[in-house]
Amino acid sequence: MIQDFKGKTAVLTGAGSGFGLECARIGAARGMNLVLVDVQQDALDKARAEMEAAGAQVLARKVDVADAAQMEALAAAVQERFGAPHFVFNNAGVGAGGLVWENTVADWDWVLGVDLWGVIHGVRLFAPMMLEAAAKDPAYRGHITNTASMAGLLTPPNMGIYNAAKAAVVSLTETLYQDLRLVTDQVGASLLCPYFVPTGISNSERNRPAGLSAAKPTKSQLIGQAMSEKAVSSGKVSAQEVAQKVFDAISANQFYVYSHPKALGNVQSRMEHIVAGTNPADPFLERPEIGQKLREQLRAA
Repeated sequence: MIQDFKGKTAVLTGAGSGFGLECARIGAARGMNLVLVDVQQDALDKARAEMEAAGAQVLARKVDVADAAQMEALAAAVQERFGAPHFVFNNAGVGAGGLVWENTVADWDWVLGVDLWGVIHGVRLFAPMMLEAAAKDPAYRGHITNTASMAGLLTPPNMGIYNAAKAAVVSLTETLYQDLRLVTDQVGASLLCPYFVPTGISNSERNRPAGLSAAKPTKSQLIGQAMSEKAVSSGKVSAQEVAQKVFDAISANQFYVYSHPKALGNVQSRMEHIVAGTNPADPFLERPEIGQKLREQLRAA
């Protein structure tokens, strides 16, 4: 249980927009030291100015979370400036869709690099620092929050590359929770699984590295992009509301954090099919018209 955030240090990847920015705003309001990490310099500069104006001590770094060396340099900079962090939000993420066999190697490298390797680097670099701090100070409390997605608990069609990355984050984070419980009572973990929330993720291509440039989009990718933009932009739950849920979960030592608990019916259906050994359930069980429309679009000449 963590109630006191004042003076504590938080590392936030993807801090220039979406959940990362909203968590930083809550952190600033609670008097925390903030390490803001983003790959988009202008968004990072804007976030830094806002947090400093709110009175926070800020370390801002432009970092590609997929890059091991850049993340290692970040961890060293955090240690030098603030010491071991108390909170780590491995939040940076990008989205990509299309039929799973149509994704290029560059697509896989980009999405897995940010969505999975970014989390891996955050865990492997900051968890040891946090555990060392815990060993030295019985009063130290820390918490790691990894952002996955409902796509990590479901397998909606036409977005397999994203599903695979986020499913790996679910497994990694559940294992992190179990591993931490083996060695300490002072460091916890949470898993954020948002559904459709208005953030910048549907425009992820703006930050795609030049070395992993996209091929000409296929029909399925164009359809997937349009569906994603519509779903995300029409989301009724705000990123600010989700960020508040994350802080509430940290305070309560709650592992699973959902933006849309009603969507869990689809997860339950999937799990029941797995246990029963029956073929995979319809991931759009509660909104079958979505799958039907997608099928019709892809089969049209």
